[in-house]
Amino acid sequence: MDAKEIIQAATDSSFAIWFLIGAGLVFFMQAGFAMVETGFTRAKNAGNIIMKNLMDFCIGTIMYIVLGFGLMMSEDYVMGVIGIPNLDIFTNYSNFNWSQFVFQLVFCATAATIVSGAMAERTKFSAYCIYSGAISLIVYPIEAGWVWNLGGHGWLQQLNFVDFAGSAVIHSVGGMAALVGAIIVGPRIGKYTKRSNGKIRSNAIAGHSITLGALGCFILWFGWYGFNGAAATNVDSLASIFMNTTIAPATATVVCMIFTWIKDGKPDVGMCLNASLAGLVAITAGCASVDTIGALIIGAVAGILVDVVVEVLDKKFHIDDPVGAVGVHLANGVWGTIAVGLFATGKGDTVQAFADGSAYAGLFYGGGFNQLGLQILGILTVGAWAVVLITLTFLAIRATIGLRVKPEEEIEGLDSKEHGLTSAYDGFVVHDTMTVPAPMGVAKKAASANISANVAPAEVVNTIPELPKEGVHKLTKVVIITRQSKLEEFMHAMNEIGVTGITITNVMGCGVQKGARSYYRGVEMDMNLLPKIKIEIVVSLVPVKTVIETAKRVLHTGQYGDGKVFVYDIENVVKIRTGEEGFEALQDTQTLE
Repeated sequence: MDAKEIIQAATDSSFAIWFLIGAGLVFFMQAGFAMVETGFTRAKNAGNIIMKNLMDFCIGTIMYIVLGFGLMMSEDYVMGVIGIPNLDIFTNYSNFNWSQFVFQLVFCATAATIVSGAMAERTKFSAYCIYSGAISLIVYPIEAGWVWNLGGHGWLQQLNFVDFAGSAVIHSVGGMAALVGAIIVGPRIGKYTKRSNGKIRSNAIAGHSITLGALGCFILWFGWYGFNGAAATNVDSLASIFMNTTIAPATATVVCMIFTWIKDGKPDVGMCLNASLAGLVAITAGCASVDTIGALIIGAVAGILVDVVVEVLDKKFHIDDPVGAVGVHLANGVWGTIAVGLFATGKGDTVQAFADGSAYAGLFYGGGFNQLGLQILGILTVGAWAVVLITLTFLAIRATIGLRVKPEEEIEGLDSKEHGLTSAYDGFVVHDTMTVPAPMGVAKKAASANISANVAPAEVVNTIPELPKEGVHKLTKVVIITRQSKLEEFMHAMNEIGVTGITITNVMGCGVQKGARSYYRGVEMDMNLLPKIKIEIVVSLVPVKTVIETAKRVLHTGQYGDGKVFVYDIENVVKIRTGEEGFEALQDTQTLE
């Protein structure tokens, strides 16, 4: 063996090792997805989010072993559409392609986990597990085989459709699943409010930790260097992929910052984090095929596209996607796939991107419409496959075991109801956004029969109450500690009796029963502090007895944990804005709009 052969062997071994390191980086992206989705949702569902991201990979691994990998990498294809699965992983382990299995598995898990954030906070865990198994068993393997079959048997592969690392195969499919799932499961309670003029208002339900969301974003960006670069076969190609994987998300983030700054008056932190991910998704298909100019343009479009799509889905179509998964993955997966047909230089990685070098350049690089047409054909067929299979999957789940949790379970949180978890932050007090459809002192009409259960009824303004007779100025504070699931019903009841001010605090506690029976690693806990709400009301015009009786009526279930009411005398109240004291300080002289 001469020096040249030795160098070549060393290079081949190095890239074989890098291939597996890249797979490890892609697996680490599961942590990124978990952190992004957890941070962008409420604390009461954090444990549920973590569990779903864990099971995506674990259930997906088993399904991929059983059938998925055999379907995707089959050597016997029927018209390039569906392979006859082989069982080499069971029957020929000594000659099995272990590296390829691990590599393709982590990509499969990525496609599965995208839907988690879009359906967060209201989906049954059992239903999600079934979906996760289905996408890893059949949905992803078949369409991925069209593009990435090792033997080159996939029909899109044979046409020279280009998706180097998965803008279409992974992200558009995962994003389509997210869109279908979000539509079928419906919006979260309180997300949309029907106004008196009949229009639907979108209410912001903020996530509990922008810090976790940012951590997840950085983890994903880091892992993306393996996501895009693991399949590179030479140093130049790898360096170019790393370059594009840096340029596109950076450009997307800067453009999104400027765009939201101009549009909203402030640069949007959460949307900029989404823009970084959008830029990564968009460059994934063409990372080995475009140059710096192409990467800059792809990233710039992605930074605006993600914001526009998120807002249109929310405000125009009233599709509730808590983390923006559809805008990030579906919209930019489609854009990134099409962008190859526009900006491919024709000098990309010859192993995957272009079979004969310069023959498949994009529209703006002298290739005409040929590659652009192939890219559009590919994204349409992959998208159609995903829509049909995912829709059937979710409809079947909804018709059998059910897709959505009960309203009271959703309000209390999935951590408690789905997993028996007191809190993902046990021992810490974490603020959680509570969405109240209407301000205090505003009565509500009963919802009409044609209004969705997840859309609050119309708002009606009450008149300001008259001052009491001279000498009637007694001030009383009522403190109620009760379960979180009753908050919205309680607020409506207080509106009806004329209570105009309220303070609500998330607390942890238990009564003489020491909380609900709970176990940690099989050992019963001596005291289980449960998430509760503490409601504080100061009244004068409204009789205290009326407040107490209303609270008893609304909050009573007959079960442990209904809570307690505490009554205190108040010496005085001072309104800081006007200096008014006593009864006058509790009244609002400004009509609600």
